[in-house]
Amino acid sequence: MNDPASKIESRSGVERSLDNAFYWSAKLLAFAIAGVLVWITIQVAIAAMPAIKEFGLKFLFSSSWNPVKDQYGVWPAIYGTIVSSAIALAISVPIGLGAAIFLSEDYLHPAMQRVIVFLVELLAAVPSVVYGLWGIFVLIPFLKGFTPLKGQGMLPAALILSVMILPTIAAIARDAITNVDIGLRQASFGLGATRWETIMQIILPAASSGIIGGIMLALGRALGETMAVTMLIGNSNRVAASIFAPSNTVSSLLANQFAEASGLQVAALMYAALILFVITLVVNVLAQLLVTRMQRI
Repeated sequence: MNDPASKIESRSGVERSLDNAFYWSAKLLAFAIAGVLVWITIQVAIAAMPAIKEFGLKFLFSSSWNPVKDQYGVWPAIYGTIVSSAIALAISVPIGLGAAIFLSEDYLHPAMQRVIVFLVELLAAVPSVVYGLWGIFVLIPFLKGFTPLKGQGMLPAALILSVMILPTIAAIARDAITNVDIGLRQASFGLGATRWETIMQIILPAASSGIIGGIMLALGRALGETMAVTMLIGNSNRVAASIFAPSNTVSSLLANQFAEASGLQVAALMYAALILFVITLVVNVLAQLLVTRMQRI
């Protein structure tokens, strides 16, 4: 019993058991997460089935939403969801990427850099309702001063979305840039490249998979954001070409009408929620494929 060899053998057996237990526990939890996702999808689809049978694919392309006549169409909300998210990305991606570059290179003293990084990441902790209130009392009056905006509309909602997803893009892009092998920087400088040539031609391509992953994660949040957008977008169930006109999103539609819905309207709202789920799922799948492809290059 006191033989050192037997103790080593016994200890290795225990370690193998712990490793196996951890492996199967992690595997079980992974399948449990996937199971919860499938369960949610099934429940939403079952609740939406009356609307699916009643309207079919016409629900996606109709603009009518009349609970009195039980006429429902979600195209204006889909349009508003996509356009507001696209505008938010167009604004936040260059700003977030610029902030990530600035905060990952040695432009500032490390102490000051840490403070600014903390402040940028703090934006993600601000509740969405606070962003909505700031948009109502500060942003909209400011925009009225030099734009055709008359009140709530697509533009203030998209601007608020851009602020809300900015810390996600900046933080993940900064992590991706700082994780680039220092040898690549040194090799580039050794060949005579300038700092910006190194950043643009070496560091950003090397960190592209992480940057794209952060952008897609931010897009997923923009697609599903509810409270701040509901407070600012105007909740008008029509398609307007102008970004200054009121619009709607799927999340806002659900937030505004679900509490008082009944009958077929509940099924229509669940159908809209299922569509939003599919859109988000497609975005995440495309993001994963894009990141995988970039990693292979």
